[in-house]
Amino acid sequence: MSFDAQAATAAYIDALGTAALTQAQAYTQGSHWLILWGLVVSVLASIIIVRGNLLARLDAWMQGKGPKRRAFVLSAGTFVLMSLLTLPWDLYAGWWRERSYGRSSQPIGDFLGQGTLSMLISSLIAALFFVGVYALMRRAGRLWWAWSAALAAVSVAFLLLVSPVVIEPLFNDYKPVPQGEVRDALLVMAERAGVPADRIFVFDGSRQSNNFTANVSGVGGSARIAISDVAFKGASLDEVKAVTGHEIGHYVWGHVWRSVGILSLVAAVLFFLTDRLFPIAARTIGSSADIADPLGLPVLLMLVSMLGVFAQPVLNALSRSSEADADRYSLQTVNLPDALATALVKTAEYRYPRPGVVEEVLFYSHPSVEKRVRTAMEWKAANPTAIPAR
Repeated sequence: MSFDAQAATAAYIDALGTAALTQAQAYTQGSHWLILWGLVVSVLASIIIVRGNLLARLDAWMQGKGPKRRAFVLSAGTFVLMSLLTLPWDLYAGWWRERSYGRSSQPIGDFLGQGTLSMLISSLIAALFFVGVYALMRRAGRLWWAWSAALAAVSVAFLLLVSPVVIEPLFNDYKPVPQGEVRDALLVMAERAGVPADRIFVFDGSRQSNNFTANVSGVGGSARIAISDVAFKGASLDEVKAVTGHEIGHYVWGHVWRSVGILSLVAAVLFFLTDRLFPIAARTIGSSADIADPLGLPVLLMLVSMLGVFAQPVLNALSRSSEADADRYSLQTVNLPDALATALVKTAEYRYPRPGVVEEVLFYSHPSVEKRVRTAMEWKAANPTAIPAR
């Protein structure tokens, strides 16, 4: 009797139960609406900064102190103001809603503390980036958008290099995988793939989220594979191996570098359109600033946010391709289709496994869990020697 991949896939998804599937659907589709409402909040924050003339005192203080210093202070001030104005929304979307769906157990004090630290770091980094952008506007003229896209690519690559070493440890504790059979198994996998043995970590992801997750971060010597303690504690040995095989696939295929290239192209398009639309947007919300004036940064950010929403389906499509590649790598090298399927089903709690076609195309950065499980089951059907889950 032949193995029925479709029936096996349905059995895995249906095993979640009607209640869990209904909640996952409500959480996921609600998250899609958050994209729209988050954009509305961001646009309103930009309008408040412009109409309230909230940068006037900073600008008066910086007069005569040089264009670079003025650009830095006004840019940092803009990002801090944006963070403060959107704080109520962030509390709802990032903390209250996550807790109400059981996706997080983080105390509000820790959420606010980490949010403050994130605001300071992101404001500093963004201000430095826009010092470069405004310098390019002065020197490159109408082609500033092309040079700024190149600057964005270099900046993202630099952040990817330093983030695992400098930034991420400020928010989570990364440790080598503890001694034992899990570590032994992962070291064998790492050696086979050419991943340095000291590049696989477990981190306290449960501090922020109860989601079953792992990731690849960094580039070059700082690249690493990190498994959340939620996944590490809540998974079997085979599931950890299957998930780690997926992350090794990202590492081996250099998906991080592909993302840098794609983001630079998207940045070029966004900056180009922003350059053309800036005068109209500025007049609409009452700003008299020119695009090359840091006082106009709230307008520029508003446009980039709005245009970025339209770019998201393209980025999602490329991300889904990378995720599918990583799944195939895990199946081909680890050969644990059932373990990969059970691990994927655990992510269905926060990523509804059966979206409609349009919903998946527009909003999903990963293929649907149902499609991914189906791929694993089809692999199992085509490879009868696949190792059954233990």
